[in-house]
This record gives sequence, structure tokens and C-alpha cells, in this order.
Amino acid sequence: MKMKAAVMTGLGAPLEIQQVELAPPKANEVLVKIAATGVCHSDLNAVQDPSTPFPTILGHEGAGTVVEVGPNVRTVKPGDKVALSWVPYCGTCEFCVTGAIHLCESAFGPMFNGTLLDGTSRLSKDGLPLFHNSLLSTFAEYAVVPDMSCVKLPDAMPLAQASLIGCGVATGYGAAVNAAKVTPGSTVAVFGIGGVGVNAIQGARIAGASKIIACDMKPANLEIAKQFGATHTVNVSEGDAPELIRAITNGFGVHYAIDCSGHTAATTNAWNATRKGGTIVVVGAFHPEMLLSLPAGGFHRVGKVIKGSFYGDTQPYRDFPKIAELYMDGKFMLDELVISRVSLEEINQAFDSFHDCNCANVGRSVIDFQKEPVQNREYHPEFI
Repeated sequence: MKMKAAVMTGLGAPLEIQQVELAPPKANEVLVKIAATGVCHSDLNAVQDPSTPFPTILGHEGAGTVVEVGPNVRTVKPGDKVALSWVPYCGTCEFCVTGAIHLCESAFGPMFNGTLLDGTSRLSKDGLPLFHNSLLSTFAEYAVVPDMSCVKLPDAMPLAQASLIGCGVATGYGAAVNAAKVTPGSTVAVFGIGGVGVNAIQGARIAGASKIIACDMKPANLEIAKQFGATHTVNVSEGDAPELIRAITNGFGVHYAIDCSGHTAATTNAWNATRKGGTIVVVGAFHPEMLLSLPAGGFHRVGKVIKGSFYGDTQPYRDFPKIAELYMDGKFMLDELVISRVSLEEINQAFDSFHDCNCANVGRSVIDFQKEPVQNREYHPEFI
């Protein structure tokens, strides 16, 4: 079939809107009509990354409706609304069989090569293959994706909001709920208040934390954090962040610190701001050349745990429907994360906003193929 897509044609080049061809799904694959897709900073990183194969169709935060399924697909059927996960898993490796499906490595070879799981592409133009991105390629009207990437959602779930669940929302929520395992009545500090950080705040709120401290150097982001559940804020550029956090927590420090910043200096602050026996979760991706420094003196005596968390330790078939349910019940804020709705033809403007320090970065520009209106919903934090 022919469809419209935004194609990356060169390193650092603006995306081009082109007519491309999409082949039918093969075994264990699903054809999805894309309704909405978020424009994530990771997509910009891919445009600027010399290792990204091109020409390729980017996009990894998507939601839509199942049109057709290939042989052996049992998880979804035509007509189902689905959110897409860019990290499918095999279900049989050492990690999957022990429940750590977020650590499955089966998808990464094909992902880095720009193919689907069988090592081939369903995308082409004028008879020449195009590359897939993150096994999804949602910057297009349709996508053929692995069946394990398709998570069925309630029929009433609006798809612009659903598109955000598959990356930043699940990562932040999962960092608090799955990786940190925040407990009721505990104290939490979240470093880096962007699209992941605000959802870590939401996860901590839903888990019942009594104090949630948002830490950032951007005053506007700290104000936004309050809307999502932060009870306190710390501007890390205006003082000793661990000392300020200890002052909020009776001198002890927080039970949990979640670093969404991608900067090792914030991780050091998170360590120093956490009390004895506390847990530090690092979900932000470090640059390979960064060095992480932690205090060595008395390291064994403080009993702290520091761990990395990929994708918020997310299990999509468990967590995506749960987040959708929380949203539908007015307990999880997704409407507010849709910063703007743009057409596919406006995608480069969405990319340009990443370079503008005055643009909001707590949320996403969403390419909305159907211009679905935001439903009038009431948010009820008291129900949590």
C-alpha cells in the first residue's frame, strides 16, 4: 500500500514528506493505522546520530487502530485500539523467563540495523528499501510492527494521549512504581523535570508518597511539577540541593531519589540527598564519556541501593493498560502532556522547538492524524 510518511534522508537534514510503500504484515506482525504519535527528543537524537541508517522513517511513540494481522497473531485483532511499545521482547530468554522482560536483548540487533525482527524491511520507495526506526516508524500514516509491540487499550481511550504512554510516560511512571517501588508515606526526590520526570512524579504520587520534591534548574518546570503532584521544589542552581532536600525531610534525606536528567552531577546529588537505606534510580541516559562520582568514605555503612532502570522496568502488557485505566479514572494526567497537536507536514517545526530554550519541554508535540478532540475530564487526585 502507498502512504504518506516523514522520511529522514540524511544526517541532520530536515525530514521530507514523501509517498512511500508499505508491504503487508508477515507472521507475528500487525498493520496499524497510526492515529497519533509523539515527537520525542530521542527522535531528534536519531536525526543527529551518525549510526542511524537512512533513509529511514522515525517515530517510536505511537497509538492507532489495528487494520490487519499476520499469521500467528493472537494478542490483537482488527479494530482494536493499541498503544505501541518500542521494546518488544522474546518471552523465552534468561531475562524474560525470570520476569525482567525490559532487559530482553532480542530486539536490539534488528533495531540498530533498521529492520523488523526478521531482519527485513516492510518499507520502500521506488523499489528501494527504507529503514525502520525502533521497530515502529510511527511518523507515517500506517506502520507494520511486531505483535509484541501492540498493547490493546480500552475503546474509549483517546489516541493522542495514548500515543505518549509508550515511551516517556511509561518510563517515568515505571521508574517510581516498578524500579524504585515507592511505598505509601515515603519521601521522593525527582531530578530532571521533563517529559520523563513529571511522570516519575505522577508515579510517586499514585504510589502514595507523602513528600515529592521536584529538582530542576528551570523555574517554569518546577512550577509545572506542582501540577503533576510535587509537594516541594528545589532549584538546584540556587544552593546545595542535597542540603535543601534534607531540610525538607527532617534532616534525613529522601527514601527514594529518581534521576531523569541524564547528567552524572544530578546522580551524585541524588545519592547525597538520599537517607541511609534509601534507593537511587537512574533512568536518564548518560553520555558515554561522562564519569559518575560517589562518596567512597563509609560507602558500606549507609546501606543505599543505586540502580539503573531501562524503560522504567516496564512490562507493557501490564503497565500500559494500568496507566490508561488511571487516566480514564481521572487519576493520571495525560491531557496536560499534549503540548500541541500538529500535522505530519509540521513535523520539522516540532523538531525546531527542541532548540528553543523558551519552549515548554514538559510534554510532547503530537502529530495527530485525526485531530481527535480532548475530552472534558475531571482530574481527581483525592481518589488515589
